[in-house]
Amino acid sequence: MLSGGGATGFAHIGVIKALEERGIPIDYITGTSAGALVGSMYSIGYSPAEIEEYVLSERFQLMSSGKLERNQEFLFQKDDEDASLIDLAFSKDSILKKSLPTNYIRPTLLDFEMMYVLGTIGASCGENFDSLFVPFRCVAADIYNKKSVVFSNGKLNQAVRASMTYPFFVNPIRINGQLLFDGGLYNNFPSDIMYNDFAPDYMIGSNVAGNATPPSEDDLLSQLRNMLVSYTNFDLPCDEGIVIRPTTDVGTFEFEDVKDAIQDGYLSTIKYLDSIELHVTRRVSIEELTLKRAAFKKKILKLNISSVNTYSLKKMDVSFVRKSILKNSKNQIITPELLTKRYFRTAAIPQIDYLLPTVTLKPDSTFHLDLLVRKTKDFKLEVGGHFSSRSVNTGYIGLTYYSLSKVALKIKGESYFGKFYASVKTSVDLQLPMYYPVSISPYFVLNRWDYYRSSSTFFEDIKPSFLVQNEMYYGVKIKHPLANNTKSIFDIRKFELKDDYYQTQNFKSTDTADYTQFYGEMASWQIENNSLNRKQFASSGHYFSFKARYVQGKERSISGSTSPTKYDINKNHDWINLDAEAQSFVINNRIFHLGIHAKAIMNSQSLFSNYKASILSTTSFSPLPDAGTFFLEEYRAPQHAGLGTNVIFSIKKSIDIRFDGYIYQPFKQIRLNDDGSVSYSKPFKGETYMAAGSIIYHSPFGPIRFTTNYFPKQKTPFYFQFSYGYVLFNERAIR
Repeated sequence: MLSGGGATGFAHIGVIKALEERGIPIDYITGTSAGALVGSMYSIGYSPAEIEEYVLSERFQLMSSGKLERNQEFLFQKDDEDASLIDLAFSKDSILKKSLPTNYIRPTLLDFEMMYVLGTIGASCGENFDSLFVPFRCVAADIYNKKSVVFSNGKLNQAVRASMTYPFFVNPIRINGQLLFDGGLYNNFPSDIMYNDFAPDYMIGSNVAGNATPPSEDDLLSQLRNMLVSYTNFDLPCDEGIVIRPTTDVGTFEFEDVKDAIQDGYLSTIKYLDSIELHVTRRVSIEELTLKRAAFKKKILKLNISSVNTYSLKKMDVSFVRKSILKNSKNQIITPELLTKRYFRTAAIPQIDYLLPTVTLKPDSTFHLDLLVRKTKDFKLEVGGHFSSRSVNTGYIGLTYYSLSKVALKIKGESYFGKFYASVKTSVDLQLPMYYPVSISPYFVLNRWDYYRSSSTFFEDIKPSFLVQNEMYYGVKIKHPLANNTKSIFDIRKFELKDDYYQTQNFKSTDTADYTQFYGEMASWQIENNSLNRKQFASSGHYFSFKARYVQGKERSISGSTSPTKYDINKNHDWINLDAEAQSFVINNRIFHLGIHAKAIMNSQSLFSNYKASILSTTSFSPLPDAGTFFLEEYRAPQHAGLGTNVIFSIKKSIDIRFDGYIYQPFKQIRLNDDGSVSYSKPFKGETYMAAGSIIYHSPFGPIRFTTNYFPKQKTPFYFQFSYGYVLFNERAIR
């Protein structure tokens, strides 16, 4: 009998290991919650060493935290990065009633692994738990009828998944119409089930759990635990047995420390072995167990899927999911490798909130896959922004509508608002059900940047803005995946840019600015690979992007009151722009991370009517997030490259000390001549640097940081700021 206990429950692995080493046989096994997971793995023929290896693996650690392996993520389905910090999902008919989350982690990898590891073997054994390598029972809790549910047959992965559904940590599942939770709510030590179902000669229990302490007036968690959890009797129902109580300091959710729990369970059991041997005289050698396990595993069939069914508890049309996994062709066999790839690609679809897979053995020795699909709630509201001690504060709000039937549809509206940056964007994403999916996304965007004296703090008086950039563009993107972390994007758009600017620093609020309008069309193709661990301030993973675009349009520039010459110029432009960026964290361990980051742009763009208009039309080099909130002429050139390093010390799991430094080299720089004309400088002039040092706390609701930026050619090279949130904007029209 193995009790529940979360990460603490992995002490049971050490208990079983010690028993096997002494040759003490384990003929039957029962478990609750973590005990159900450990017990089920032993019951399907895993040795204690194999169970230990599995729970110490990176995959298991990702499972326990609700994350995925890098090769299981699907970049194609991810939205463009935005400044959202929190989100709330809700349906058409209810905003609050059904909108509060029922789980802390998303169990995509957990449920797939349960199906892959447990479900296949359970189905191969006829869904009879007595036919496993070791006969097995586990317990779940039916909170509606306030009773325990004991599993002796059925889908093994479902039974174990229900037994370990810790309330509010993992979402509950339905089996035979019953909504089931963690078995520890009503029976956290299934010794009675062992006694009643198997009637063993001698019972050995491992218990790391205990009953709730009396509730306290000012402790909400203790009150909830007493309301939810029933009293469990941790004694044996007979005299023929013993209860091992491993002592460990590992907490319920400290899955990163399961190795310590296993060792604590092993050492605790050693003390009981002499007493157990007095009552259990039969012995089973490791060699004998190894042979029996090998013979059992030979009977297990390979998980080849030949048919798929998808269904929803709300009787919705979810055929899109089935068509994404199984092509419409006869006699098709999906191998385990192909199933893994297609499953996680499908699970990444934003219109899908949850998938629960189960398998059934067919007469031809292939498997049928059933997928329970729960659609994402109709709407998602996102709120965020960037809040800084400098005058670049920006709010963000976004609203997305999701629809799933024969096709997947997403409609999103979003807005940034602040005196420095404001934007409105609407987009529609239509995706057809194909293994190699394609999405068609029409969009419309308005952007506005209003540059003040950007070094000023929030509390300082600010002069009138010296530069205002307005952008309007609309078009359509066609996206498709090249690999799980790689996508291709074709983009065609029409645009109109309007820049108001002064060509001198000496201007008054009564002066009129120079004005440049540029309107035309752009076509581009981009390939992007992204496995970075965060949307900003990443510390691991890789990124690569290459973008080629062709731009054509017409410029009209009109002089303002401070311009040295009067002009009204119309001019046609067209150019090709090649943009490449790569970032890779070549050293990535628990404490130290080292990244290499490079960017380069080659541009055939012709000069605009004056120096400031030409500078404004180019793309800036801004690898540091805060660099995008300054107007820094020294980092703007039609052709340039930059190389930098990212050095990060993770002093705690969510706290980084970060140093970023870059070398910037223009290949061809725009030059203002003494007579006011504009030309290109000699090649490779104007090299400079930029750097930043930060302390960042990656909170559950976005990064909080203290940063000092260094721009050596500025009058004040060092800029300190405190900020919360992400420095992210909607995509520029062409720059």
